[in-house]
Amino acid sequence: MNTSDEARTHRAQTGGERSTYPATGHRRRRFLRHYLEMVAAMLIGMVVLGGLLRGLLIIAGLRYPTHYPELVAMEMAFTMSAGMAVWMRHRGHGWPTTLEMVGAMFAPAIALIPLLWLGVIGGDALLLLEHLAMFPLMFLVMWRRRAEYEGSSHG
Repeated sequence: MNTSDEARTHRAQTGGERSTYPATGHRRRRFLRHYLEMVAAMLIGMVVLGGLLRGLLIIAGLRYPTHYPELVAMEMAFTMSAGMAVWMRHRGHGWPTTLEMVGAMFAPAIALIPLLWLGVIGGDALLLLEHLAMFPLMFLVMWRRRAEYEGSSHG
């Protein structure tokens, strides 16, 4: 005759239904936490490196090139990617995974700049659409490698 304690022990040892839910929830929380860490790293990179660039331009007596939205979009992609790449390497991700994520940060600008040149969108729309596209693209890249982002080890 199985007691309730024996039944719980058996489910835990055999990977019964009840024991899988906490593990799945834990992986989802790790994935979400990692996503939010990467968003924070992007924003920190944008603020710190973007501020540094603007400061250097002021020291050199130059203006920030707001009249060239293509340059602004590429600068944003670079500063956000740099912050994220530093954080990814710190977290133990390999270069292929890191460069794939950097590519996802540059993809919106590369896709949207021709629309700017054709007059389909303006400079403000370019920057807005670039930033709006980065977040779902980053999520999709992470989802493609979700075992890496949910797990405790990276490579």
